[in-house]
Amino acid sequence: MASPHEFGRRCEQLAVAHLTASGWHIVARNFRFGRREIDVIARRDNLIIFVEVKGRRGRGCGHPLEAIHPRKRREIQRVALHWVSRFGSPGLMYRFDAISVVGTADPPDIAHVEDAWRL
Repeated sequence: MASPHEFGRRCEQLAVAHLTASGWHIVARNFRFGRREIDVIARRDNLIIFVEVKGRRGRGCGHPLEAIHPRKRREIQRVALHWVSRFGSPGLMYRFDAISVVGTADPPDIAHVEDAWRL
């Protein structure tokens, strides 16, 4: 059985594969600002998405997206604003998305929630 860290990395890899298959270009993974982090930053045309990835081995502990509470969203928003100040450019649009990965079967259940929350 994989450690929690290994399982989280696997969920992020699955999320990246899902985004890539959907036409997104991965700009950054695990982008950090201080101790905070955005799991995935991706781009398609003039849209940049900041993606939080949450995974659960099963459904016994609730849906993974329930773990993206208001404090977590604020932390992600701070990192996103830092990213925009460094790498953003006029004409780009920005959005916060979430991807859930549930299960250890192959393939697991992956759901991409677009525009999961707003500033």
